[in-house]
Amino acid sequence: MKQRGFEIASGWENKDIKLPRRETAGAAGYDVAAAEDTLVPAFRPGQKPVLIPTGLKAYCQPDECYLLINRSSGPGRGIVLSNGIGLIDADYYNNPDNDGHIKVMVFNVLDHDLLIKKGDRIAQVVFQKFLKADDDVASGERRSSY
Repeated sequence: MKQRGFEIASGWENKDIKLPRRETAGAAGYDVAAAEDTLVPAFRPGQKPVLIPTGLKAYCQPDECYLLINRSSGPGRGIVLSNGIGLIDADYYNNPDNDGHIKVMVFNVLDHDLLIKKGDRIAQVVFQKFLKADDDVASGERRSSY
């Protein structure tokens, strides 16, 4: 039985997407890369973040989630996740609206536009177990849309 991992999202099967991997045996995060070239403009007040597609989806156990977080080198290169950290629930996988496709929402903190090239590592995923409160009353039903 599959426990947790990555797959290519629907529509990205023939686009040479590489599955994430940890760079070293001691690393907690799996580096995710841009699936296509994306221009990220220099930040200006009122600007909306840019969504960078990864061409990936991830699966995990019902009592797990995964965190999408900055790579340590990201801010130095100008890229920061707009929400600081993304928490993605297990039932996002195979979502009927978008197949669970992971997109990374970023700002460019540099004073000039930045071109993210296909294959550039832009964030990392860490799988995580979570706990439930004693009085948890979640419906138990799977997500039906994004």
